[in-house]
Amino acid sequence: MSAEVTGRFAPTPSGRLHLGNLLCCLLAYLSARSKGGRFLLRIEDLDVPRCPRRLSDQCIEDLLFLGFDWDEEPLYQSRRTDVYERYLGELEQLGLVYPCFCTRAQLHAAIAPNLGDRESVYSRACANLSADEIAERRKTRCPALRLRVPDEVVSFEDGHFGPVSEHLSRDCGDYIIRRSDGLFGYQLAVVIDDALSGVNEIVRGRDILFSTPRQMHLQRTLGFDSPSYFHIPLLMDAHGRRLAKRDKDLDLTALSKIMTPEQILGMLACSAGVIEENRPASLDELVKAFNWQNVKTEDIRLAYNPQAMR
Repeated sequence: MSAEVTGRFAPTPSGRLHLGNLLCCLLAYLSARSKGGRFLLRIEDLDVPRCPRRLSDQCIEDLLFLGFDWDEEPLYQSRRTDVYERYLGELEQLGLVYPCFCTRAQLHAAIAPNLGDRESVYSRACANLSADEIAERRKTRCPALRLRVPDEVVSFEDGHFGPVSEHLSRDCGDYIIRRSDGLFGYQLAVVIDDALSGVNEIVRGRDILFSTPRQMHLQRTLGFDSPSYFHIPLLMDAHGRRLAKRDKDLDLTALSKIMTPEQILGMLACSAGVIEENRPASLDELVKAFNWQNVKTEDIRLAYNPQAMR
């Protein structure tokens, strides 16, 4: 008997939710609920100065305005430092963590370029420092902590895009799991939180598709099972530009003045291919209509006509 599906939405509240965020939330919600599964909300506010509580509260208010619900109290990453510390200690005991003293300028000068959406690969300039060298450098700079990755390929079958492979040392490189300012890195926190929350289905944007192999390696290292992944196309405006927080005319502050929640949901569902017609639709209706085979694989142009809403 297969386990109950548990999905999640995990926004970073550094600004008002925009339609790209909401499309991800919508598809994650529809995928989990259409299978009779659970849905969780996690607030990824690790960077507290950039993610004040008022923005977290606004995020929750926006989701409730659109009719979303979740099965547990929201999880705030800013309150989970002790949990991340414990698992960091496990990685250190395994000898997989080392301090990195490189400045931003040094990283830009030394990293090897990569291709496409992938990040640049760290040169391992600090990977083999002696104890004396580490002690000397600590006198002038607080280091970040990096995770050593093995010389191996990690492959998986994405539920929407199909097969994906990444050579960890060549394509990913040793990555930061704790910043020099003491804040924990996204990769470590997301792996721990998904595992401990029982999340076994993750729907998110294709812009972080190549974070998945390193996260799967980290899951195995910490003894966690890997979830199923569905990476979705990016949402573009009418000119083919990716939607972001800068698009103030397409965040909920502006849209809620001219559109009902059902109109916003219907517009997003139509844009993604969940329904054929751009019309108002409730979440209950969309759950019944949802099928991954109908969701577009190419980047999505928003089906938005502001003149028709006035």
